[in-house]
Amino acid sequence: MEKATRYSKKREAILRVIRSTSTHPSAEWIYQALKPEHPDLSLGTVYRNLLFFQQQGTIQSVGVVNGQEHFDWDTRPHSHFVCQSCGGILDLHDIHAGEQLDEAVSSQYGFVVQRHELTFYGICNACQNHPANQTI
Repeated sequence: MEKATRYSKKREAILRVIRSTSTHPSAEWIYQALKPEHPDLSLGTVYRNLLFFQQQGTIQSVGVVNGQEHFDWDTRPHSHFVCQSCGGILDLHDIHAGEQLDEAVSSQYGFVVQRHELTFYGICNACQNHPANQTI
């Protein structure tokens, strides 16, 4: 019984740390953030709970960036922008082409579209304006 209680506390901590950030954290980031608070936490526990939360629809994967899968607590339909310089992932809530894309795919191919993911890749404003990226 004791083990289930600790697992529940770790699960709650994992979800809390995901919801506390807009950085779209990776499992490694979550692990490092919680390790001081939960010294017996394993990376495997983080991965198992991330899978659990995905299966429950509590979080979603936003894909692999720089070799690590990243997660988003905001499961409402929205797009993302991935900076190919710093690896940052930004939410794009104001892109409203989603329903039109769903309808286009449905009518052209006869599919029943339940959801889609749209991700843009490029260089974010911060990286564009960083002095090291400025040309003379």
